[in-house]
Amino acid sequence: MRDIFEQIAEDIAKGPADPVERAKQLSRRELPKRFYEQVRVEAVEGGYAVLLDGRSVKTPSRKQLMFDEEYLAEAVAAEWEIQEENIDPITMPLTRIAHSAIDAVADRFSEVADEVARYSGNDYLFYRAEAPQELVKRQSEAWDPVVAWGEEMFEGQFKLTTGLIHQQQDETVTANIREGLNQFTPLELSAIHTITSISGSALLALAAAHGAFSEDEIWKFAHIDEDWNIEHWGQDSEAARVRRFKNEEFSAACLILNKPEVQVEA
Repeated sequence: MRDIFEQIAEDIAKGPADPVERAKQLSRRELPKRFYEQVRVEAVEGGYAVLLDGRSVKTPSRKQLMFDEEYLAEAVAAEWEIQEENIDPITMPLTRIAHSAIDAVADRFSEVADEVARYSGNDYLFYRAEAPQELVKRQSEAWDPVVAWGEEMFEGQFKLTTGLIHQQQDETVTANIREGLNQFTPLELSAIHTITSISGSALLALAAAHGAFSEDEIWKFAHIDEDWNIEHWGQDSEAARVRRFKNEEFSAACLILNKPEVQVEA
C-alpha cells in the first residue's frame, strides 16, 4: 500500500509539531479512503505490530509501526478500526505521535530533549498574574505543588515572576531536567513534547511522565487561565473545537506515559 500518512511525512521529518497547527494542516487535506477490512495486533520480534488485513502498518519513512507494550499497539489498532469510509489522521493522535517518534525523534532524540529543556527555562507555571486576586489564588493553589515537586525532583529552585517579562532560571536545574530526559524512550519523549506544546509547560509534561499528578489534574492545571477567561467571557465554537482536539492529543500522550494497571482476576 502507499503510505496512508505520506501526506504528513514532510511535517514529521521536521520533528514534533504544535498539535493545533498540525490539526489545521490536516483539516485542509483530502482524506484517503479506507482500504482494509481487518485490524489486529500481532506479537513480532521486538514488540507488537499493528496489522491491516495481515500486513504491517508502515510509517511515512517506511518503518514498521511497532510498540514495546501490547496495550499501546491495541490502542493504535483501535484508532485504525474506528475509521469509516475515509481515514482521518486528526482522529488518530496515538498513531501520529508514534509516527513522529519512529521517524523523527528516534534519530533526533537530543535535539527534541534540548527543546523540552528550553521550555522548562521559560515555563508557563513560572509566570503569575498580579490580579485579580481570585485568579492569583487559583494559580497558586494549582501550580505551587507542581513547582515544589519539580524543585525536589530536579534538585533546584525555580524563580517565579508576575507579568510577561522573561525570568532567567538557574542553569543547574535546567541541566538536571535535560539529563533526566535521557531515561525516556523516543515514544515517551514524543509524548512529553506533545504535552509541553499543549500546556506551555515542560514541568507539567514531566509531572505527567513521572506520575506525580493525575491526568485530570494536569489538564486542569494547564488551563487555569483559559478556564478563568471562559468563566468571565465565554467560549466561542472554534475555541471549543481546538480545546477538544488538544484534549484528545493530551490524553493520547498520557496513555503513552502511564501504563494502565492490569486487573488480575481472582
